[in-house]
Amino acid sequence: MPEDYAADIQLVTRAGEERSRPYGLPLAVLAEVTHRCPLQCPYCSNPVAMEPSSNELSTQDWLRVIGELADLGVLQIHFSGGEPTARRDLGQMITRATEVGLYTNLITSAVGLTRDKLAALADAGLCHVQISVQGAEAALADRVGGYRGGHAKKLEAARWTRELDLPLTVNAVMHRQNLQQLPAIIDMAVNMGAARLEVANVQYYGWALKNRHALMPTPAQVEDCTATVEVARARLHGVMDIDYVIPDYYALRPKQCMGGWGRQFFNISPSGKVLPCHAAETITGLDFDSVRDRPLAWIWDHSKALNAYRGTEWMPEPCRSCEWKEADFGGCRCQAFALTGSAGNTDPACAKSPLHDRIFALAETEASEERNRFVYRNFSGGTEEAGPA
Repeated sequence: MPEDYAADIQLVTRAGEERSRPYGLPLAVLAEVTHRCPLQCPYCSNPVAMEPSSNELSTQDWLRVIGELADLGVLQIHFSGGEPTARRDLGQMITRATEVGLYTNLITSAVGLTRDKLAALADAGLCHVQISVQGAEAALADRVGGYRGGHAKKLEAARWTRELDLPLTVNAVMHRQNLQQLPAIIDMAVNMGAARLEVANVQYYGWALKNRHALMPTPAQVEDCTATVEVARARLHGVMDIDYVIPDYYALRPKQCMGGWGRQFFNISPSGKVLPCHAAETITGLDFDSVRDRPLAWIWDHSKALNAYRGTEWMPEPCRSCEWKEADFGGCRCQAFALTGSAGNTDPACAKSPLHDRIFALAETEASEERNRFVYRNFSGGTEEAGPA
């Protein structure tokens, strides 16, 4: 541990006694404990250049950090990846989180789970399981995930989850090639025993940006998807909650990304970097502090990267004078960077952005081309296309 670590802790303690944090305290953290994953999803949210396992935080680092999370006021920890169950010490992390009073959620592909492993995590204090699905039937789902037999394993893991009396959320990542299965996916989630379904349209950062040509839905598909969700919400009221966000390229208002940059949420990467969201490393020019070098509370208060787009003072026009600026906090910085070259620009998802019409036109063009081949990560270093034309 660096020599100035103790001094940083004293600085944070004095600062906390002298003032309150005007941007608030984080409520939840996404702990990306590894980038290792058996799936090859073409919209993977991990960075294009992933962390090798040799650079992952150690068990002791994670146990220390989990204690610091509780001290900072965090209420929930979401264990993610990659595939978090690839870490043999995941049970130790969940035990530690339970000891310090954190609500624990496992975000998993489920293909590497066994019933015994899941039962051990439940015994360690696991509170909730979220399983991702790629479709309603095996042929498409396994093709999207790049893992033969994966769909059947997910259904089996969902059954174990409910047998162990753990609450279940199903996360269905939707795009042009599986939106036609949305009604069947909704029924499947009910049959899996899910209390909540996330109809998560692909957002285009990182690896998804590489596959945008094969993933972008048509405007008609988005309209049908919205109508399907509205009918299902009414039909399943009291049975299953459905969260739904349309693709940003077809939106009129930007989403409140992670509750605002550095306000309610942060992410810890496998190597210990503290990020305002899982995609933030796509923004070049920002240096993110690591829990290997600084106490978590110091990073939350003093990190230049976390402070870069907090609040509203950084905003350009038309955001600065917009009546929605305290509601959406300028939208997504990663998307602004990906589509305009600057994270400080207006999010093109907003109808007030000068680039909004151009982005909508780009989405329509790519959706109409019907180029359906995916670029998977682990084929020739991520350069070989696979799948039906």
